[in-house]
Amino acid sequence: MENQPITILLVDDETDILEFLGYNLEREGYRVLKAKNGKKALKLAVEHKPQLIILDVMMPVMDGMETCLEIRKIPELEGTLIAFLTARGEDYSQIAGFEAGADDYIAKPIKPKVFISRVQAILRRYKAAPENVNIVATKNFTIDKDRYVVVKNNVEITLARKEFELLLYLVSQINRVVRREEIFVHVWGEDVVVGDRTIDVHIRRIREKLDTDCIRTIKGVGYKFEEV
Repeated sequence: MENQPITILLVDDETDILEFLGYNLEREGYRVLKAKNGKKALKLAVEHKPQLIILDVMMPVMDGMETCLEIRKIPELEGTLIAFLTARGEDYSQIAGFEAGADDYIAKPIKPKVFISRVQAILRRYKAAPENVNIVATKNFTIDKDRYVVVKNNVEITLARKEFELLLYLVSQINRVVRREEIFVHVWGEDVVVGDRTIDVHIRRIREKLDTDCIRTIKGVGYKFEEV
């Protein structure tokens, strides 16, 4: 990423928004791809493997939620960050978006400086991704930090990026109660504002995907990873 432009895929059915956002991103040195619907976005994503995809929610042919779900099924795109671009209410945009596998959201209307700042904050997570093979073993599964997959009973389980990072952080703090505020800082970062239910949504999805009760909810405090 240091020697070539970061690629960002913009997906919105409004030409004016695509041009506006694309212009501001290109001014910052990003390589920008554009699509007006989810079907076209999937094709471009597979061909170019962008570091970040910014998806509008309401689109013809294939909406943002469906597109996000389809992207998360593609192994070669499991490290790609996804942010929703939406004017919907905060609770809906966050919960529904995170349910679909998104990493973040950007609210409309958009001011150029705020938009670029949000994009830079999101991309800092991509740059911070581990580059060397590193396996973390627990009693019930192993975590491959290099490939961003969890292996349980010889089956590879793919988590959304933030689900993976949340699980990894909880495992690194095994048998210790981790406060919600601490999780927000270590997994989402201090410059990212997310709703109170964000962690709950991610924890529930991790439990479902891994079919595990290793993550205990400490009511009113946070969570604890225990080997059972």
